[in-house]
Amino acid sequence: MEKIYNPKNIEEPIYKFWEQGGYFNPHGDTSHKSYCIMMPPPNITGQLHLGHAFQQTIMDVLVRYQRMNGKNTLWQTGTDHAGIATQILVENKIYNDTGKIRHNYTRDDLIKKIWTWKQQSEKFITYQMRRLGNSVNWKRKCFTMDTEMSYAVKEAFIRLYQDNLIYKGKRLVNWDPKLQSAISDLEVVNKPMKGSMWYLYYKLNNSTIVTDDHSTIDPSYLIVATTRPETILGDVAVAIHPEDSRYKNLIGKYVITPITNKCIPIIFDEHVDMFKGTGCVKITPAHDFNDYIIGKRHKLPMINIFSLNGKILKHPEVFDSYGKPNDQLHYNIPQMFHNLDSYHARKKMISECTKFNLLHDIKPHNSIIPCSDRTGTIIEPMLTNQWYIRAKILAQQAVNAVQIGMIDFVPKQYKNMYFGWMNNIQDWCISRQIWWGHGIPAWYDDANNKIYVGHCEKDIRIKNQLDNDIILRKDNDVLDTWFSSSLWTFSSLGWPKDTNLLNIFHPTSIVISGFDIIFFWIARMIMLTMHFIKDNNGIPQIPFKTAYITGLMRDESGHKMSKSKGNIIDPIDLIDGISIENLLEKRTKDMLQPQLADKIIKCTKKQFPHGIKSHGTDALRFTLVALASSGRDIHWDMKRLTGYHNFCNKLWQASRFVLMHTKNQDCCISSSTKKLFSLADRWIVTKFHQTVKNFHKNLKIYRFDKIANILHKFIWHQFCDWYIELTKSTLCHGNTLEIRGTRYTLITLLESLLRLAHPIMPFITEKIWQEVKTITGNDGETIMLQPFPKYNVSMIDTESILDFEWIKHAVTAIRNVRTNMNITYNIPLQVVFRCTSPDVKKRILNNYNILCNIAYLKSIDFIPKHEVYPKSIAISLDSTELLIRTPEKFNKNIKINQINKELESIKHKIEITQELLNNNNFINHAPTSIIKNKQELLNYYVQIKHKLLEQHAIITKL
Repeated sequence: MEKIYNPKNIEEPIYKFWEQGGYFNPHGDTSHKSYCIMMPPPNITGQLHLGHAFQQTIMDVLVRYQRMNGKNTLWQTGTDHAGIATQILVENKIYNDTGKIRHNYTRDDLIKKIWTWKQQSEKFITYQMRRLGNSVNWKRKCFTMDTEMSYAVKEAFIRLYQDNLIYKGKRLVNWDPKLQSAISDLEVVNKPMKGSMWYLYYKLNNSTIVTDDHSTIDPSYLIVATTRPETILGDVAVAIHPEDSRYKNLIGKYVITPITNKCIPIIFDEHVDMFKGTGCVKITPAHDFNDYIIGKRHKLPMINIFSLNGKILKHPEVFDSYGKPNDQLHYNIPQMFHNLDSYHARKKMISECTKFNLLHDIKPHNSIIPCSDRTGTIIEPMLTNQWYIRAKILAQQAVNAVQIGMIDFVPKQYKNMYFGWMNNIQDWCISRQIWWGHGIPAWYDDANNKIYVGHCEKDIRIKNQLDNDIILRKDNDVLDTWFSSSLWTFSSLGWPKDTNLLNIFHPTSIVISGFDIIFFWIARMIMLTMHFIKDNNGIPQIPFKTAYITGLMRDESGHKMSKSKGNIIDPIDLIDGISIENLLEKRTKDMLQPQLADKIIKCTKKQFPHGIKSHGTDALRFTLVALASSGRDIHWDMKRLTGYHNFCNKLWQASRFVLMHTKNQDCCISSSTKKLFSLADRWIVTKFHQTVKNFHKNLKIYRFDKIANILHKFIWHQFCDWYIELTKSTLCHGNTLEIRGTRYTLITLLESLLRLAHPIMPFITEKIWQEVKTITGNDGETIMLQPFPKYNVSMIDTESILDFEWIKHAVTAIRNVRTNMNITYNIPLQVVFRCTSPDVKKRILNNYNILCNIAYLKSIDFIPKHEVYPKSIAISLDSTELLIRTPEKFNKNIKINQINKELESIKHKIEITQELLNNNNFINHAPTSIIKNKQELLNYYVQIKHKLLEQHAIITKL
């Protein structure tokens, strides 16, 4: 092995060795249990980010662990076409390169360009997956628009339509006027914006209103508050809470809308907040989701005032509460508003209201405005014809599956989030008005007002016996990306065919996903899987047995990572390193919102002024696993990444030590050869099996952070810091049997802990294991197919734990004295044990050489209880007393003066930092990361102060 740990030299060759060896494939022995994970398919919009790396590392840990436990494992991978996001990205790229827009191309030509982008993007994504060490079955890689997958998507749509679970109807949707398509809630970002609340006069249509003596309401008009005065053009009612005493006499009355002069009813509805504004709410069902619900409840008409590109119509579209055209009602829009966008229509409306004294007041108002995450455009709630799934029907058995424990959520609190959404589920809009995606398999016979669904027009004509003279028009819309994603667990295994893979690996074992898509993906997978997939007895199958839900990956300041914020980190940059120039170029390339580039450059220069150093994949994976606390958001930490790179280096150097002392040596691998195990040998084997037990226990409950800590503690603190240090004494001064026992323990334990660490740190463990196996005589090809270590109770030596922990305690006490008194390690110490029991004395004498060598002692003596030992420091160790003689060169007064100066300095630093943290101006305005750093610094200063005071107390007693 090379002297310097350099992950760049080992990782890619090892992955190539694994992939070429076919070690990622299922072993195919169905007598063993199966284990299957379907990787959430990443979008082809760009590269994987740290959030992907986090979830994929967790998946790989599980898959490698189960594979080593002998299960028939399949980790299915693939990519998602990401309809809207991909089309926007490619359109922006085309515009930046050529100045052309979508409509300069035919639909087929644009789709060809997107397929070209897909090939490039997918190539880089799969490269990233390989660099992360993902042991996926590459032979079964899928893309959600592959021929087989597209067939499955169409088949699902057709069957749902035939089961009366899909319908087409006019409902309110999130409409992106720039994209001119419906979008999902997940693609809507709510942004806080400063605006105004306008208070407008709505004249009462009946001036003979009777009021009581205490009324403060002018009987001639109502004052209605609104943040969107332009939608007065679509008002159909004013709503009041039925318990609002100010307006109790207005039941059954009408008001006249400002400017448009429409006569609309006053209605009473319990959903009105009587304490907000004036308690009077204008109802515009065609352009507000809350108003839409109220309008449906009161069977109010709906007036659509906007065109699909967000401009005011010349002639409004009027529908009844069921979305059907209403020819009996006729409304006009004044010409002055025609073809204005919402901003200019609003200005015009306010201008007209001011002109006619219909504006009562204007107040500043902070609003939450829904915007398209893809285009940045303000979303307009819009009445459009869309395809819907009757989700409430499908939700019933999906809710039951979780209630009775067929599917388990980890952590359990996300089960309540799932139920909360499922119990209030609305029909799912599955159509999008874009070009890239799965075309909706529907054809229209406009002459006879009929809809046909099928895989192709030919099939439809044959099945329905339609003559060629009947003109069929293909639906131009595509399906919501989440529709095809919801079929992922079974469509990627060959459905609708009844394949062997489907029978072996479905239901899958676990899905790992973020909490933000429980509704959009997890719930919908459960619903559609249980509808389509049945076992041999006709009982619905679940898509997975466990849903492990992660928090969001956030940056070091706690902000969500996103391309628009410019804080996304490519995991490859953490693995290989990257210069600041290349990092800036990467973060500002192919942006959906190019106007944010300057802000991103500034942010990046501040975060990584010198770029990012290389750390290697194993360090990255270990960091991600260590940060995987149960269900909480993950705050990325570069310091921990650096620390775990050092941890990998520690394992590398420890392994080199073991190999240097065991290669071509008598290690007694044969059990028949005589050997003698020292206390340290017996202790480390016991600690290893306790570690194995805790590892299994915590991985079973998905506490990934704990298995990382368990592994780190054993390798760094027990194997390296203590055991390897102790073996040096045996290897140098032990007899033949002792040396054999230590060599045997070193090499066999190293081999075992490599297998234990392999799921988290696959590359370094494979590299070292290939060296170790030649000594242990293992003829296996790769560590990833070796058995995972099992807990063996017969290897637990309780007595060795008691003895060794006592010795550790003694050595630690001696080392602390050296540190506190600033006594260097080239000065041997004299120690005496006073009042020592026979058992403790035996323990010390049996390990005399170990104590002298590891603590660097000149001698160890024993004295009775009352004998005085001059110029010494006394430390209690259970039933005995440890006395350490101070060296002749030690000057007590000089040391006390030195400590006093250091105390004075550290107290000054504590005062300054504490004063800053007590400053409200600093706390209210400083970034969270800066405040956190200052708090950590204060804690560090306080710890130093306590250590100095402890040193002062010890030396004063001399």
